[in-house]
Amino acid sequence: MLFGNSTKAIGAAGEKAAAKFLKKRGYKIVKKNFLSAHGEIDIIAENHEFLVFIEVKSRKDSDENFKNYGFPAEAVDKNKQKHIIYTARCFLQRYPTDKAMRFDVIEVYLGEKIKVNHIEDAFCL
Repeated sequence: MLFGNSTKAIGAAGEKAAAKFLKKRGYKIVKKNFLSAHGEIDIIAENHEFLVFIEVKSRKDSDENFKNYGFPAEAVDKNKQKHIIYTARCFLQRYPTDKAMRFDVIEVYLGEKIKVNHIEDAFCL
């Protein structure tokens, strides 16, 4: 399967795969690529219990990529988390909800087969 070599193309392919993965598991996609002054949330989804703010991190599935860049979820450091939390607060100001919130990370490995690793409750407020 071809995904392109640019980080934008890899990111777009990963987000598409993550959304498909979530839908298969009963999540409703509320919003994609929600922007605030401090950042972006890739996917906002909900299930019967949670409103979930999801950061998608994608890598081409090769040993060289892991040596150079580490595992995708490692890129969601404290600084990135702070921006996601701020952006989630902006979303909630516009679209209040009674649902509990959760912050997830989805790792997408793009190769011959697409592999998805969903890390629920990856970080907290």
